[in-house]
Amino acid sequence: MKPTVAAFPATRLRRLRRTPSIRAMVQETALTPADFIWPVFVRDGEGIEEPIPSMPGVVRRSVDLIGQAARDAQALGIPAICLFPYTDPSKKTEDCAEAWNPDNLSNRATRAIKAAAPDIAVMTDVALDPYNINGHDGFVEDGVIVNDRTVEALVKQALSQAEAGVDIIGPSDMMDGRIGALRSALESAGHSDVLLLSYAAKYASGFYGPFRDAVGASGALKGDKSTYQMNPANTDEALRLIERDLQEGADMIMVKPGMPYLDICRRAKETFAAPTFAYQVSGEYAMLQAASQNGWLDGDKVILESLMAFKRAGCDGILTYFAPAAAKLMGG
Repeated sequence: MKPTVAAFPATRLRRLRRTPSIRAMVQETALTPADFIWPVFVRDGEGIEEPIPSMPGVVRRSVDLIGQAARDAQALGIPAICLFPYTDPSKKTEDCAEAWNPDNLSNRATRAIKAAAPDIAVMTDVALDPYNINGHDGFVEDGVIVNDRTVEALVKQALSQAEAGVDIIGPSDMMDGRIGALRSALESAGHSDVLLLSYAAKYASGFYGPFRDAVGASGALKGDKSTYQMNPANTDEALRLIERDLQEGADMIMVKPGMPYLDICRRAKETFAAPTFAYQVSGEYAMLQAASQNGWLDGDKVILESLMAFKRAGCDGILTYFAPAAAKLMGG
């Protein structure tokens, strides 16, 4: 039923904005640090915090510093960290075997976080691009990214992550059938409690550039990813992908990128009522940071305003590089 609003002056909507206390009382959407998953980049070495030029304020941390980052996040009320490895180029191969090495960067960082801050949820990425000499999320054969052979490799990668102690596995590869294969393998291996947060609607976007710099994939990538990531012009396809992944055993779904696809977030939440996340990706972060550092935007305001947009669109949570800064702004 459409609400009825009395005519002016019986209705003066500014009455509801008159003071901070009244505005807080009638605020429709809440944003807290508990809504965040913080993406963190990890690298080899010791005592290293290496700035990423295309992502001002973001660093690659060596494994020995990941535990302290987790403790800092926990103190701010951030419930989860998502790990992304910066793999040594010498370990990138066509067979991507480093992806399921029990002692790869991601698995060592997982164990470090669990030792330092056991209550922080650890999320990891399942895709071959950090380990692939071709820079793609799947195996490349005769110039074609092959699906089924890639899924077999993703299962091995996910099982190694589960053995390391992760709480949430995030398949970002966009191969067909991988959610069903991962869920079956995790159940068979006794990892039935590990969550799958599927990158169900991941678009072939221009907003990923700084991330590829951060994980060292930019120079390796040959061609583009449009044969497996989604066409930015499509919306109904996103719903088909989300429905399929939920049917195959995804516990939660993600839309990526975030702000350019808020319509997809809204449609997904209204259609499926499943836990829905968005990834405020590296390009979104970089452009807001650059404009703020140049004095063109009020950085504190746009951080919170951009994050509130995800909650307003129906998201239950957000992966964001702004997580620590936003939590501090909210008094965490």
